[in-house]
Amino acid sequence: MFQPFNYLYSLFSNDMGIDLGTANTLVFVKGQGVVLREPSIVAIDDDSGRVLAVGNKAKNMVGRTPEKIRAVRPLRDGVIADFDVTEKMIRYFIDKVHKRRKFVSPRMVIGVPYGVTEVEKRAVMESAEHAGAREIHIIEEPLAAAIGAEMPVYEPAGNMVVDIGGGTTEVAVISMGGMVVARSARVGGDEMDVAIANHLRETYNLMIGERTAEEVKFEIGSVFEDQENDKRKYEIKGRDLTSGLPKTLSISGDEIREALAGPMDIIINSVKETLEETPPELSADITDRGIIVTGGGAKLRGVDKLLAENTGLPVTITEDPLTCVVRGTGMYLEELRRAEVENQEGF
Repeated sequence: MFQPFNYLYSLFSNDMGIDLGTANTLVFVKGQGVVLREPSIVAIDDDSGRVLAVGNKAKNMVGRTPEKIRAVRPLRDGVIADFDVTEKMIRYFIDKVHKRRKFVSPRMVIGVPYGVTEVEKRAVMESAEHAGAREIHIIEEPLAAAIGAEMPVYEPAGNMVVDIGGGTTEVAVISMGGMVVARSARVGGDEMDVAIANHLRETYNLMIGERTAEEVKFEIGSVFEDQENDKRKYEIKGRDLTSGLPKTLSISGDEIREALAGPMDIIINSVKETLEETPPELSADITDRGIIVTGGGAKLRGVDKLLAENTGLPVTITEDPLTCVVRGTGMYLEELRRAEVENQEGF
């Protein structure tokens, strides 16, 4: 039922769409677009429980804090691992976006991975509610990513999206505004960083932190054979596990490609399994339209070529893939507002 108070409230509040990701949190504000893109990390003083830093400032502390200060990532595999810290992080981002104005109570649309449990959805909603949200809507990330990529998701035709995030990879075939077939693999950018760190430890007895592994991934990481990148060298600084002393190692791109093969195999299998379960009529549409890749993992060199080779389908990396989910939440906000306007006109 239409509520005039809620409608009027929405005209004066800065409603928000949030991509609450394992690696990064992005925020869309009505009328402003994407206004925030920061790491999902919180630095906490264990003695007092006080939040010392959130986002970029907290990320700079990772691996560099004394014992009493923890740099915490409150989300793991796309879901909340620490309820209290997540609440504080959302509250911080609300305050930052609204320039610390008091009495701000925005409506929120939050993207969550496909297949999360009702308990996990409730945890997200409760965190947002305690952080000050007036009204919360949940949208599954594959649908949000497809909307943000401006795919014709409301048509009676097959649209396939692969969203490679920090903690999960979401694969879905969408038609008429709903997901016909979908998969969520708990592997993404974080698992790739771990694979790189494990390779260096096992092969060279070199221990590196997660920030260094991420830097290596984006500097010389690739998942498809590329002679130019494979020959590139990159200096990595870490600690020698044998001597315990600092050590510098020069490594080539082809080694990083080999290290990333494991996580990419899981993603490829998820895509193939989704295609195998897709109804024939929608499969025909996907053959024509191809696969759209979104998420931060789409920026990894050769992802489109590797998926195309393994599926035989055309693969396209969408423009600004990291913001697709949050742009989708923003477009969903606009749909909610239009529906309210239509209801108001008929009230």
